[in-house]
Amino acid sequence: MRCPYCASNDHGVLESRESEDGASVRRRRECNQCQKRFTTYERVEGVDLKVMKKNGSVEDFDREKVKRGLVKATWKRPIKMEQIEAIVDEVERRLRVRQGTTVRSWEIGNMVINRLKKLDPLGYLLFASVYRDFASLEDFKKEIDELLKGQAKP
Repeated sequence: MRCPYCASNDHGVLESRESEDGASVRRRRECNQCQKRFTTYERVEGVDLKVMKKNGSVEDFDREKVKRGLVKATWKRPIKMEQIEAIVDEVERRLRVRQGTTVRSWEIGNMVINRLKKLDPLGYLLFASVYRDFASLEDFKKEIDELLKGQAKP
């Protein structure tokens, strides 16, 4: 691994911490060349997950793609990056404990959307508009009505 600042391979680990769910290790490192510090994450690759898209094509599961979608949907919302990471971690963990290694894209979307709905209704609506391919204002109205109906429940 190279230092992201000077590309040196000469660095040391200052601190290591296991994540709450035990799925990754966070390491603080210091470059011996430029003395700058940086963080790395180590996680077990495990089973290669494949995602079957709506059009039938299959691609590798990309947690960064899920994260980017969440970041776009919650842009300018009071959501912390740690909360987004927690959603992505939980979705990935649930996918990895499944029987098969191929998952449909809509299953991933449903997992994300259910967690986002509890966290931030507006972020959920923005994510849902892309994920569910809203085509009209009526689609937004239906979804907003469902959200409001769900909030009215005791």
